[in-house]
Amino acid sequence: MTAAPTATMPLYDDLGALYVRELTHHGIQTAMLTHKWQRSDLLAPHSDLDIRVLLDEPPADWLEWNHRLAAAHSAAVGHSPSNRRSLEHPPGFAFTLSEVHRRRVSPPELATWTLIYGHAPTLQRWKSHAQMAPWSSTDERFYRAILDARLGGRYQLSADSTDNVTADVPGYRRHCIAWHYLAPCWFAAAALATRTRCPGKSAALRQWRPSGLERYAERFLHYVHVDQAGTAGRAPATRDMLRGADRALNAAMRHIPTPEASEELADADDTQTVAWTMTSAMLRVRVARWLYYLDPPPGVATGYLIAREAKELRAAAEVLRSMAAAESTAEQRLATRMVRLLPTSPTTPTVLRDALADWDRDRALVGDFFALHST
Repeated sequence: MTAAPTATMPLYDDLGALYVRELTHHGIQTAMLTHKWQRSDLLAPHSDLDIRVLLDEPPADWLEWNHRLAAAHSAAVGHSPSNRRSLEHPPGFAFTLSEVHRRRVSPPELATWTLIYGHAPTLQRWKSHAQMAPWSSTDERFYRAILDARLGGRYQLSADSTDNVTADVPGYRRHCIAWHYLAPCWFAAAALATRTRCPGKSAALRQWRPSGLERYAERFLHYVHVDQAGTAGRAPATRDMLRGADRALNAAMRHIPTPEASEELADADDTQTVAWTMTSAMLRVRVARWLYYLDPPPGVATGYLIAREAKELRAAAEVLRSMAAAESTAEQRLATRMVRLLPTSPTTPTVLRDALADWDRDRALVGDFFALHST
């Protein structure tokens, strides 16, 4: 197997450095900045940088902080038309160092982090702890959710919008099939089959090759590398790649034990706290996303991103409702009040504007929710 071109690595290094500069310029001091996936998983010009922000302390006003985050993101995107795709959306999570030190970040999520800015030995220590944690029902849910979102005809190539793709649209579609459909599923299947937390998609394709599946992993890695090398004319048609991906995943799924066949799984004592932290960390950056989507830089399309918000908000609402239960504790009552501020309808610009107004009106509640367990 020919190694993937290395030109993408300094490109994403430069993009990360640009992002740090814009955050600093807009008054956002980070303790650490990471992105999801390994560097080898970021394939220019098609991959985006999916950022996680880590703070020493929570800001005094989360909503005001989100306004600065949205402004920083817009400024970074404005540096180059290619950043419309490379920085498709503001960060996906905002954590405090305390939350990570106390192991309140989901291990399978943390295992995928790569450093943009910060103390590398600290991140490596966190990742080592995440890898050593007992396999639990949290892991099963995390990886099966990846499969559930894509298998059985649920993956739709048309949903991978090309609106912000500035070059090689056919190559981007092949990239989506290989890297947004097959590779995440292979990554999840490998984790479930081996009960290990894989750090990335390319690692899973290279390392997990049960007998009879070697050719599938080799083939799709080759397709990705062909596109990167600028020889897309040798690549297969998208319809053939989709069929090949379906066959590969159907074969891979036979190696995954069913939940009924699995032995009893560990459930950490702080599972609920981890769920709260992950949900809170995701909601902490929603305002920045909504502001960016509603007022994007010139030439940036965000309609498909606005529509996609509904899925994230439904997932958050489900977690909070399950945690609220009988509302017997202050934490449960806070979850109940917060879930009422989450839009329940399909997300449109009007829905997001209304949500921004609701969150601003109840900013004390929002602040209390985001602050719980953060220090």
